[in-house]
Amino acid sequence: MKSEIIAVGSEMLTPFRQDTNSLYITEKLNEIGVNVAFKTIVGDRRKDLVNAIGAALRRTDIVILVGGLGPTEDDLTREAVAETLSLNLRREPAQVAALHARAATWRISMPENNLKQADVIQGATVLTNPNGSAPGQWLDTTFEGYRKLIMLVPGPPHECHALFDTECLPRLRDELPPRAIAVRTLKAAMIPESQADKILAPIYTEYKDVETTILAHNGDIQLTLICSKPTQAAAKQRVEELAGKLEEALDDWLYSSEGESLEQIVLYYLGLRQATLAVAESCTGGLVAQRITAVPGSSRSFLGGAVVYSDPLKTSFANVPPELIAQHGAVSAEVASAMAEGIRKRTGATLGVGVTGIAGPTGGTESKPVGLVYFAVSDSQKTDSFNRTFRGDRDRVRQWAAQQALDLIRRKLM
Repeated sequence: MKSEIIAVGSEMLTPFRQDTNSLYITEKLNEIGVNVAFKTIVGDRRKDLVNAIGAALRRTDIVILVGGLGPTEDDLTREAVAETLSLNLRREPAQVAALHARAATWRISMPENNLKQADVIQGATVLTNPNGSAPGQWLDTTFEGYRKLIMLVPGPPHECHALFDTECLPRLRDELPPRAIAVRTLKAAMIPESQADKILAPIYTEYKDVETTILAHNGDIQLTLICSKPTQAAAKQRVEELAGKLEEALDDWLYSSEGESLEQIVLYYLGLRQATLAVAESCTGGLVAQRITAVPGSSRSFLGGAVVYSDPLKTSFANVPPELIAQHGAVSAEVASAMAEGIRKRTGATLGVGVTGIAGPTGGTESKPVGLVYFAVSDSQKTDSFNRTFRGDRDRVRQWAAQQALDLIRRKLM
């Protein structure tokens, strides 16, 4: 069955608020075999809400509306659903009593406008909301001759998630035929999205019963495989078969077959090799260290490092000879190598990493443009250096550089 989630609230059409509830609901729906075909964000305008609800009911079987159930004038979800279905609203005495009781616990007199939260759509079942004053509603109805399931849930995340889990999911399970979903996430580093799709599309398009999505972000490619079947074994078999072929095609671009982050994989290899790591960062400003230390238990393998932004600190903290900087410039293979070797020796780590570059937007030259970053990885045997030029603004260059540094460490450990 196809579903649509409608997030209600003008605040989510501004740069300041995001709809996160739909991500949670999508995950829960997928677990019971329900595909989310559409997500819509609608402002607090009744006409727009009615139009969005009507469109959702025409193209999906299940419609879940999140938000717009409060007491204010712009909380219009109940009214819009009732208008779309040509149904009446009734004021539920039990909900009125519950609102008065809730106000009494706060030792306040209940404002009159709160009573609209007791308005229930004709034929709907009230869904208890123990975490807030606005109850949800469940409506099993028909629209233009077809059966539809409609859910109204409150917008605050702690209310939305709890009510959806306890009230909506059990009812959905009772209504749906048994289905099982298998999900697998593969991740690859530093392969261009177009190249990844060229390699992988001929493979995954042959699996019509497995939904494959590709997400590219800052040097990371994430492939999510989802398959729904009557049994878990059947769904898992199809996902595993496709995953095996994609893994083979990605070769050493692939770093994770179970959804782990790149920093988790780096720490896994460090632990496997009983190795330790230290970093000296310039243009990335500590991003490599931040990502590694975000993983619990990273202290077993990550010793630390230094943000050596200025040339004197490159010398004093990472033992880079001043004459090397003067001869080759702070952004060079020679200085990156010296940073990696210097931080390794200074900390006693098995591996040392150096990152130096021009993040921009200024500071570039014809021979060393903005986005040029040098990397080096050093162990007791040798030091390997490498450079990449990244396009984009300052933040993008820094994020890509951190990703590249972590991938170089992974490949060194492999």
